[in-house]
Amino acid sequence: MFFTHLVTSFIVSSITIVVILLIRRLFSKQLSAKWQYNLWFLLFIALTLPFIPKQLIDFKNHFILFNINQSNRVGDSSINTTEVSMLSNINWMQDFTVSVNHLNLKFLNVGLTSIWIAGMLVMAVLFLHAWFKLKKIKNTTTVLNNKDILDIFERCKHHLNISKPVIVGESALVKSPMTFGLFKTYVVLPIHLDEWMSIKDIKYVFMHELHHYKYKDIATNYLIIIYQILYWFNPLVWISFKEMRMDREIACDMAVLKSLDEHCHADYGDAIINFAALSSHPKDFAWVNQFNGPKEQMKKRIEKIASFTIESKWMKLKSILIFTLMGVFVASQVPFISAMATNNDRYDFNNESTIYEDLSDYFVGYDGSFVLYDTKAGQYSIYNKDKSTLRVSPNSTYKIYSALIGLESDVITSDNSTMKWDGTKYPYKSWNTDQNLSTSMRNSVTWYFQELDQRIPQDTIQAYLEQIDYGNYDLSGGSDYWLESSLKISPVEQVQLLSAFYINKFGFEDKHIQTVKDSLILEVYNGSQLSGKTGTGNVNGKNINGWFIGYVETRDNTYFFATNIQNEDNSYGSKAAEITLSILREKGIY
Repeated sequence: MFFTHLVTSFIVSSITIVVILLIRRLFSKQLSAKWQYNLWFLLFIALTLPFIPKQLIDFKNHFILFNINQSNRVGDSSINTTEVSMLSNINWMQDFTVSVNHLNLKFLNVGLTSIWIAGMLVMAVLFLHAWFKLKKIKNTTTVLNNKDILDIFERCKHHLNISKPVIVGESALVKSPMTFGLFKTYVVLPIHLDEWMSIKDIKYVFMHELHHYKYKDIATNYLIIIYQILYWFNPLVWISFKEMRMDREIACDMAVLKSLDEHCHADYGDAIINFAALSSHPKDFAWVNQFNGPKEQMKKRIEKIASFTIESKWMKLKSILIFTLMGVFVASQVPFISAMATNNDRYDFNNESTIYEDLSDYFVGYDGSFVLYDTKAGQYSIYNKDKSTLRVSPNSTYKIYSALIGLESDVITSDNSTMKWDGTKYPYKSWNTDQNLSTSMRNSVTWYFQELDQRIPQDTIQAYLEQIDYGNYDLSGGSDYWLESSLKISPVEQVQLLSAFYINKFGFEDKHIQTVKDSLILEVYNGSQLSGKTGTGNVNGKNINGWFIGYVETRDNTYFFATNIQNEDNSYGSKAAEITLSILREKGIY
């Protein structure tokens, strides 16, 4: 969901920026200019992480992750006063449902996505406009003919071991020396610069601009532009790139001073002061590196130049250590991003003994799936491969495992599972009385299982769900986590879980397994026994999610099944059961 992705990118980028800004302030005396600038490259990594495919950062098998519940529930659950219709020609099923109220995040997601894309388009247009202005500068640039200046430029290149060609020219459209061009690099000076700057000062200008070229700062400009487009909505990103540009200019100044003799340091500072005094402040140009800059930036540069000292080994060691620790911090955000990106909405199913079949005629008007497991053949039959692994709310089908957890936790027992009705009037007559496990399962009495949940510590429920591997085992949705909320499971997982439950792979007490099995028996027909549970998800008064899961025990085999149907309304558990029985009848199973 884009909403989660947007939140992830905002959190990761903001935290990283704040930490970098704090480190710059707290360790300013322990960080050299070069390494202070290098810190910002870790921000590039942090800004990239949310866009890395989740398969590459899925640490769910190595870390204990948490899931962000993507549905915002408003208020308490309210009872839907409409009784779900029973299957025609059978009377063993009472399919009731409760309605929960949700904010419709679909429109929020679409709205946020549209705003984000619109913002990126606006930013792209602005940067494209700047690019056309740069192209105009390039087209008006004339090659320098002053041999003295050209000779100085070549000597500066040689001094910095730059062998690749760099075009040097002048243009009436620039107010400050600038360097640009990713593949064909230009150093462009204001026109007639030699008339108001000395040859010596121009040499220092070249040294500064060529250091930008040497350290690939032009490519960095492109990265900054890309991330400003992607993160236009985060003001901290804009602040960070402004600080990064300042740190880059200071780092470049320090690199120039390091390459010069000590007696030239003051001259270099004077060259910057002289140029700033004689020229007007140029407009910010995202695509280029400019010699001049805002007054605040120029002031800090002069201060750093005045206090310049050669970086000691101890300073370098401390800088590398701080940089490494910051790198570890950025890497530590990967599990968080993995947890956010891996929202567990889909089950990874891969079984060679699987037949995919077309049963669409049974699902007319519904978007759904049917999964059948033949125990004797060890084979799955699946309709709608995509939907069969999509996790959705289990609703009342979860009551099977709620009962089992209640028994294992000794909240109820096989011999005494009765709970007193508290007098709350429900629209279903069968709910308004004391209940035991058998009656509550048969009448799908939601309050009974909610009471079970309240009597069991949440961490105990969590541990049991993880033990039996129930879907995404996410309880973050509050007391009604299994009613169109955070807990989700796919049809394939429902079948696998029923199969494990049937033979007690969980290692629970056999008596407890049998007690739940007894509560699930629906009917016996021609020597075969049908057991199962329906579930209906009602959101804002509309039945959007219908389940029927269970198993058929024949004389020589056991078949496990799960049917899920969805649409905007009328997706009842009873309808899912009707579809299931039709398919089972067609297959000659029941």
